[in-house]
Amino acid sequence: MTTRELDAARITDPGLRAAYTHCRDLNARHGRTYFLATRLLPPDRRPAVHALYGFARWADDIVDSPADGSGAPAGDEAARRAAALDRLSAELTRGLAGGPSAEPVVTALADTSGRYAIDPCHFTDFLASMRSDLTVTEYADYAALRGYMHGSAAVIGLQMLPVLGTVVPREEAAPYAAELGVAFQLTNFLRDVGEDLDRGRVYLPQDLLAAHGVDRELLRRCRDDGRTGRRVVAALRAFADLTRAAYRRAAPGVPMLDPVARPCIRTAFVLYGGILDAVAEDGWAVLNRRAAVSRRRRALVAADGLLRVAAARLTARRRSAGTVYSPAPCEEAA
Repeated sequence: MTTRELDAARITDPGLRAAYTHCRDLNARHGRTYFLATRLLPPDRRPAVHALYGFARWADDIVDSPADGSGAPAGDEAARRAAALDRLSAELTRGLAGGPSAEPVVTALADTSGRYAIDPCHFTDFLASMRSDLTVTEYADYAALRGYMHGSAAVIGLQMLPVLGTVVPREEAAPYAAELGVAFQLTNFLRDVGEDLDRGRVYLPQDLLAAHGVDRELLRRCRDDGRTGRRVVAALRAFADLTRAAYRRAAPGVPMLDPVARPCIRTAFVLYGGILDAVAEDGWAVLNRRAAVSRRRRALVAADGLLRVAAARLTARRRSAGTVYSPAPCEEAA
C-alpha cells in the first residue's frame, strides 16, 4: 500500500499500516477487476476497501483451499477447514471487541469497522455463508441461492456502503448496494462453473438446469470432455439472464453514492458486466476455461473512470470554495 494512501487515511500505527498493506497485496494479487476499480477512489478510502476485500478473501481461501483435487472436501480436510473458520471467527470477535489479533486481515478489518461504523452482523453473516460451503454443494432454486448470497455477496455491498458514502439516507441506498453485490457474485458463478464443479459445488440452481435437461453428471462429462453441449449452453444463457436482471435492479443505486465514489463503482459495474459478454463471445465455454474482459476493454473503461474521477473532484473542490458550477455530462451519467 502506498504511503500516500495510509497517510491520507490517517493510519499512523506501524502494525496497523502493515496489516492494511497486507490486505492491499491480497487485493492486487487476487482481485484484478476489483483492485482496478478501487484505484479510482479517493486515496483515504482505499485502505478500508482493501481491508474488506482482504477479510473476504482470507475466508474464501479457507473454504476453497486445494485438497486432493477430487472435489468437495471430506473427512479430515473438511474438519480442518471448519476449524480454520472457527479460528477466524474467534479472531474476528476478539478484534471487533477491541482486542489484539494475530491475523493482519482481522486487525485491518476491525479498524475499518470502527472508523466507518460498519454493522458487525455483516461479517458474521458472511462467515455463516462461508461455513455453508463446507457442506452445501447445490441449491434447489434461485430463492435458495439468494439465501446463500445474502451472506456471501449482499453483505459485501452493505459493508462497502459506509466507505463509499451516499447523497441519500444510507438505508435508501442499501438495497441497491446489496443487489450489486449479488450481481457481481452471480457473474463469478457463471464464469467459474468449471472450477466450482471441481470443488464439488454447483451454484446454478437445480430447477434452472433441469428445465434445460442438464444435471451435475452432464456438467461433469462436459468438463471432462472439453466441450459445451446445446443443453448446457441454454442453461448458461438462462443464468446469464438472471444475472443481467440483478445488474438492472442494482443500477439505480449508483447515482445515490457520493460523487467521488461513483466512478469506482461504475467501473466495477461495467467491467463485471463485461464478463457476461466475454462468456458469450467465448462460446459459453466456462466449463473448460475462464472468460475475461480484454486488456484493451479494461484500459478503456479505466480511462473513462479516471475522467469521471477528475470531473467529480473538480466539482467537489469548486463547491467547497462556493463557486457556482454546472456538472459535466459525464458526472450526470455517473
